[in-house]
Amino acid sequence: MKKIVKTLMLGLMLFSMLFAVAGCSGKSAQKVVIYTNADKEAVEAMQNSLNTAGYEGKYVLQTLGTSELGGKLMAEGDKIEANLVTMSSYFIDSAQKKHNMFTDLNFETKALAQYPAYYAPILANTGAIFVNTQVIKEKNLPMPKSVKDLTKDEYKGLVSIPNIMNSSTAWLLVQSIISEYGEVEGKIVLNKLIQNCGPHIETSGSGPIKKVRAGEVAAGFGLRHQAVADKAAGKLIDYIDPVEGNYSLTEAIAVVKKPDTATTQLAMEMAKVIITKARPELIKFYPVALYQSETIGESNKPGNPKVYAKPLTVELLEEHQNFFKAAQ
Repeated sequence: MKKIVKTLMLGLMLFSMLFAVAGCSGKSAQKVVIYTNADKEAVEAMQNSLNTAGYEGKYVLQTLGTSELGGKLMAEGDKIEANLVTMSSYFIDSAQKKHNMFTDLNFETKALAQYPAYYAPILANTGAIFVNTQVIKEKNLPMPKSVKDLTKDEYKGLVSIPNIMNSSTAWLLVQSIISEYGEVEGKIVLNKLIQNCGPHIETSGSGPIKKVRAGEVAAGFGLRHQAVADKAAGKLIDYIDPVEGNYSLTEAIAVVKKPDTATTQLAMEMAKVIITKARPELIKFYPVALYQSETIGESNKPGNPKVYAKPLTVELLEEHQNFFKAAQ
């Protein structure tokens, strides 16, 4: 009888221990799922910072296009698979407004500008005009000082710009045109610009600089830092800060609200690592100062920085996409 009781007691103890272990494992963090629309260089910088900080194997990172990820954010809210998102800040703002899906960051960022409590910037892109100096010389073209200059007859077939339906870089161009000329004159300017581009309207923000490097066109509009880097490397590229202004777009990081608090906390830790540890590498590829103590060279400071008068939202992007289509 004593042996039976002892066996039962041991069995109960073993069951209790297994239950306790199962309970603990249920509270442990799962792998953090990261969704990002970032370019290859930014993805590598984020991964390097996380792996160096000891988080290798604790996350899964998936890259999506801006439109695809933006659509998922707007449609799925906090039901999205991701725990951590890096994305164009206007999409994060719009998704938060619609779903209240992001939790406030629990660490101080020391950003130069003021941002909502639920995200922090990881990088910024600035727009500018750039030219192939050899093509400009060979075709005896005047050096452009404005986007409007690129609508002149002598530039017909010699300009490349990104398409706002595919690339957020094109939004920097549209913002500058509408801000400077208004929607009525701006539509005329954009129409002439599109005519001068002909087949050189690109689906990616890097498309125009590639066409200009190759000498297929004389001038283009795109990311300023790419042209700065090309010129510094001795390529036949120069850049111009247009009269209409240098507009910028920020990409930011945000933590999705989830019932799994352990994984959410792990995602928060990773967000802090990316903000504090990835920036030295990110700023080399995207040379815009976003945080205190960050410095950039004079060549990477836009000569005519401007901010669009209205808050950037998905709805405003759609308005400007319709403006672009109407100008075609």
